[in-house]
Amino acid sequence: MTTLTKSTDDGSSEFVKQSSLYQEFLAEREEILKHKWIESERLGYDIGFERALLDWIRKHRDSWRAARRARIADHTPPHA
Repeated sequence: MTTLTKSTDDGSSEFVKQSSLYQEFLAEREEILKHKWIESERLGYDIGFERALLDWIRKHRDSWRAARRARIADHTPPHA
């Protein structure tokens, strides 16, 4: 890999990490993993990521997104 390609890749990687879309993805993923842990503990076995994802989308995503948009609009930190 040339130096030019590497520096361009590093710049693209940083751009992606700073993008609001990527930040939203990371925040959602964190909530899904929390849901997976809670449900797995409740049921006594690992429910797996896919089941947690589908369950979280069905039960929590809409309200989570609305609360997140409201926090962003008010500039309040999470869990405030």
